[in-house]
Amino acid sequence: MAKGYIIANVEVTNPDQYAQYRPLSSVAVEAHGGTFIVRGGQSETLEGAFNSRTVVIEFPSFQAAQTFYHSAEYEAARHARAGAAQMNLMVVEGV
Repeated sequence: MAKGYIIANVEVTNPDQYAQYRPLSSVAVEAHGGTFIVRGGQSETLEGAFNSRTVVIEFPSFQAAQTFYHSAEYEAARHARAGAAQMNLMVVEGV
């Protein structure tokens, strides 16, 4: 079965508020079998335009990644993040 990946490209606009989001999102990721592959860190844009922070989370399947996003746990995290970041988020199926 192919894995599922959540890819987020983020521009944090309120670091103090965003700090409240991180532990809530971590709990939600863990509850749905996810593993952080990339969580911030050094990056260099080679082409195009990206926000300053990139996150990649691996899930056991595409469906598990979708279930994570629509879960009550992650809804609470999204609520805590509201207004603290500009977020581009997608789910993709891996190989």
